[in-house]
Amino acid sequence: MASASFLGLLVLVALASAATAQLSPTFYDTSCPNALSTIKSAVNAAVAQEARMGASLLRLHFHDCFVQGCDASVLLNETSGEQSTAPNAGSLRGFGVIDNIKAQVEAICPQTVSCADILAVAARDSVVALGGPTWTVPLGRRDSNMSFPDQALSDLPPPTDSLQNLMTAFGNKNLDATDLVALSGAHTIGQARCTSFRAHLGESNINSSFAASLRGICPAAQSSSTDGNLAPLDTTTPNTFDNAYYNNLLSQRGLLHSDQELFNNGSTDSIVSNFASNPAAFSSAFTTAMVKMGNLSPLTGTQGQIRLNCWKIN
Repeated sequence: MASASFLGLLVLVALASAATAQLSPTFYDTSCPNALSTIKSAVNAAVAQEARMGASLLRLHFHDCFVQGCDASVLLNETSGEQSTAPNAGSLRGFGVIDNIKAQVEAICPQTVSCADILAVAARDSVVALGGPTWTVPLGRRDSNMSFPDQALSDLPPPTDSLQNLMTAFGNKNLDATDLVALSGAHTIGQARCTSFRAHLGESNINSSFAASLRGICPAAQSSSTDGNLAPLDTTTPNTFDNAYYNNLLSQRGLLHSDQELFNNGSTDSIVSNFASNPAAFSSAFTTAMVKMGNLSPLTGTQGQIRLNCWKIN
């Protein structure tokens, strides 16, 4: 009887350790040694074809991690899932690129590499492809069995957020003010729709000539013909991952209200100024924050699943 109890305890301990396994950069070294090079090649090809795709893949990872953790739930193509919510509908892109990467990885290592890990690695490789810093990505995430539309609505900060709301949203994910400003630096690449920045063009904390130049793209009146028009988040070097975003903020040329909130006589002004004058400081803070964000509530061990197709549950 005692022996049976001991065996039962061993099983429980084994299950617990499997469920709480830690992420590791060497997770696929044995099970799929060519996984990372396969992902990198596919990302490089996609970004070479369209530079904006780098920003789109980076954003997919962010929108995944901020909703119930980095579990690829954002990739599930459900009628009323995360993709259908206001923060994501009509603006998330790159699903086809991820599907292509997944197919390539499945061909060499069937049901081994998770979609969540593919997102994390593709985000890193996208930044590198556009001239940004690299970092070591911890691996071993598993994929969610469900989507979380309610959390997408509540947890993803909108472009209209105040600094306090931004700090609260990031603080809820154990990300501090430096992480907030550093991760916002991802807006040194990519584009935003007129609907995301129209209201900001009429605010007092935006350079008047900058606002005027954007009115041609995004007139004050709402219109289905202009709502989807795009403007670069960083007009200086829109396809290069650098620190120009912060210099734009210093001259009140942040495209989104939430961008300019980071430098608007508030508590994060000094961080923005530091990143504007010190590219190395930005790179260091950004890579640190990306690893922290990538560690948000991952499913590991026996939790979740390894999806065969990223857009649907097995």
